[in-house]
Amino acid sequence: MNMYCHSAFHQLEIVIASLSEILGQLKDEDLSFRPTDGKYSVGELLEHLAMIPAADARIAEGASEEEMKELYDSVSLKTKEEISHALFEHFAQLKFQYEHYTEDHLFTEITSWWDVTYTRFEWLLEIVAHMYHHRGQLHSMLVHTFKLDPEIMLFE
Repeated sequence: MNMYCHSAFHQLEIVIASLSEILGQLKDEDLSFRPTDGKYSVGELLEHLAMIPAADARIAEGASEEEMKELYDSVSLKTKEEISHALFEHFAQLKFQYEHYTEDHLFTEITSWWDVTYTRFEWLLEIVAHMYHHRGQLHSMLVHTFKLDPEIMLFE
């Protein structure tokens, strides 16, 4: 694997490990917490986090809006176990995908269905940023709204 990709995957391992710790501290009934009407509940946010590696990997390959809608419509993760399994499975799939890219593949530009163009390597960086962004949202929801501080390290 390209050394830059290796470093990006190390960062994904950190965020996924911390998400796994958070999941381990929650009860299934905590997944229904919704701090703001019309926004994600804790469970919906965790479901979204579990889907990011799979969904954004497809975007990095140029998936259409319809293909992405079909992917999201096909998934329903309602328990901590389902979310955890999907998170690790989708991470493994993403890693497998990137392990097999050549330098040419990594630096090929791919345009998303909403007309943003990045190289596949940049899409990987976007996945890292996307995961950290939503993990921060989750942490804030738990700490500030529900007074559930997981007391975990968020960075190395």
